Amino acid sequence: QVQLVESGGGSAQPGGTLRLSCTASGRISPFYRMGWHRQFPGEQGAMVAEITAAGVTTYADSVKGRFIISRHMLNSPGYLQMNALNVDAPAVYLCYYQGSQPFWGPGIQVTVSS
Repeated sequence: QVQLVESGGGSAQPGGTLRLSCTASGRISPFYRMGWHRQFPGEQGAMVAEITAAGVTTYADSVKGRFIISRHMLNSPGYLQMNALNVDAPAVYLCYYQGSQPFWGPGIQVTVSS
């Protein structure tokens, strides 16, 4: 059974940085696509960054040039380096792996405020 756990969240100041980690237990195939999803209060949320097994990355327009997704191809964890953070409502970041079915972490909160 696959279980994912996020870490590295918390509070940061505008313009600051945070690095999220996604650690997996269980059988994660290196061929799975890995990504991060962000959810604001009361909203459905959306993908912010994704990386394929081949290392091809995709970013939401709102984070392009500021966030960097990476992963170890054979083993977890995966990372989301978040730079130049903007002031925003507190958000929950969830990591996921997508194979024949999706696997999700429980999420971790990130707050950016002065």
